[in-house]
Amino acid sequence: MKKLLYLFALSLFLLSCSKGAKTENIDDLISAKNVKALNEKKTALQADITKIEEALATLDVKKEEALVSVLTVKDTVFNHYLDIQGNVNTKENILVQPEFSGTLTSLTVKAGDRVSKGQILGRVDDGGMSQQLANAQNQYALAKTTFDRQKNLWDKKIGSEIQFLQAQTQMISAQKAVAQIQAQLAKTVIRAPFNGSIDEVFAEKGQVVAPSATGLMRIVNLGNMYVSTSIPETYIGKLKVGDMVDVYLTSLGKTYKGKVRQIGNFVNPNNRTFGIEVSIPNPDNLLRPNQVAKLKITDYTSKDAIVVPTNVIQEDGKGDHYVYTVEGSNGKTGTAKKVVVTIGKSSDNVTEILSGLSAKDVIVSEGVNTISEGMKLNF
Repeated sequence: MKKLLYLFALSLFLLSCSKGAKTENIDDLISAKNVKALNEKKTALQADITKIEEALATLDVKKEEALVSVLTVKDTVFNHYLDIQGNVNTKENILVQPEFSGTLTSLTVKAGDRVSKGQILGRVDDGGMSQQLANAQNQYALAKTTFDRQKNLWDKKIGSEIQFLQAQTQMISAQKAVAQIQAQLAKTVIRAPFNGSIDEVFAEKGQVVAPSATGLMRIVNLGNMYVSTSIPETYIGKLKVGDMVDVYLTSLGKTYKGKVRQIGNFVNPNNRTFGIEVSIPNPDNLLRPNQVAKLKITDYTSKDAIVVPTNVIQEDGKGDHYVYTVEGSNGKTGTAKKVVVTIGKSSDNVTEILSGLSAKDVIVSEGVNTISEGMKLNF
């Protein structure tokens, strides 16, 4: 109503001005480029508009009413998060390769079996090395017996030093030959490199095997899972090892509590990011390598923050942000008051208010788009 009266009065005034003398016509003044007269005309118009506004403010005009919802502002802990996507992974996810080429003489596991570190998974034909080892052990036993006898004689000052040294050298050489064959023979035994589960087996007993792109089998440990991702370099210094992170698995619809275990020391020059790893528990063995995860990393915390729903904050033509508070509340009704606020960060549909509001202030939470300052509110 107030706006209608204002526009009506302004229209009458402009109409009266247009009917004035020809020398006072605004179009004529613009055409004549009469800056002085235009400034005088502008001053006169502004003065009249001010009078109209003052008159309207004193008129007993019935204020409109609105039905709204309100809430009381409280001090609370406010956290701001960096939301970013990552991939679930584990460093204990490998293809088991044979170290020795030959025929696979035994295969003791199948897909789905749980294995322990060091457990024998299979054997490759040694190609006669077992016999070579037996011969080498016999040679070593003879060399050791010879050395022991030669040493007894040498301790009694019998015999020459060269005989003693030759016996010692032959024994050591035979011992090294045994160790070398044993090391080669150990490579024919395929063992689990860590505790885990056999995910797939790609070879069969009797097959000739050698190191390849597919390997013999895949072994995975789901007990040491982590999420890897890259975050903007602006977060350097805001994140440290040990920080807690919320990890949401979209495929499972579950949130896990993770912990930052590693922060990269290198910034990628192509996208200005650095890598991090977040360890996550897997008590139910539901996590799998390459699952997509969403990380919520806390980068800002305020313990005694004033926060309001983000949707109640509006912006005027000057670029100022404001909310409507309730004045003269009696628990059911009140009057709307426009309060300019300074806003901070936003997260989870709420925004921190840095100035303009205090704890226990009552603000309009629903219906903010249908009210104006001074309007009577019902709630």
